[in-house]
Amino acid sequence: MVDAFCATWKLVDSENFDDLIIHSKKSIGSLNLFSLGSLSGVGFATRQVGNVTKPTVIISQEGDKVVIRTQSTFKNTEIAFKLGEEFDEATADDRNCKSTVTLEEDKLVHVQKWDGKETKFVREIKDGKLIMNLTFEDIHAVRTYEKA
Repeated sequence: MVDAFCATWKLVDSENFDDLIIHSKKSIGSLNLFSLGSLSGVGFATRQVGNVTKPTVIISQEGDKVVIRTQSTFKNTEIAFKLGEEFDEATADDRNCKSTVTLEEDKLVHVQKWDGKETKFVREIKDGKLIMNLTFEDIHAVRTYEKA
C-alpha cells in the first residue's frame, strides 16, 4: 500500500539529472527541477540551482487521496490525486498535463502526458530509501531520498 511511502524525504543523491534536463530542454523547453520531474524550459543558472538544492518531499495520505508536496528554498509544489484516476496536473512550470499515478508491485508510477509527450516517474522503497527513477524519451535519471 501507499503507507510505505508516507514520510518526509530529503534528497541525498542525484544521478544523470542534468542530462535529463539538457535533453528535455532540447526536446520541449526544459525541466522543472522541483516538482519531481515536471518538464518545461530552464536555463543554465536554474539548472545549477536545481543541482545544488536538496528538496524535501512529503508524501501523505489524506482520506482517499495521496498528496505529494515538494519543498525547497527555490520552489514549492503540491499534487493530490486518487490512485488509478487520471487528473489534471498544472505543473510548476505551467504545463497542463493529464496525469495518472498507480501502485504497481509496491512502486508508485506517475505518468504525465501533454502535447504528445510523456514523462514517467517511478518511486520505490529500497533499503529504507525512496528511489525515484525519471524517464523522458531515452534519458533516465535517478534521485535518492532518505527519511528526514
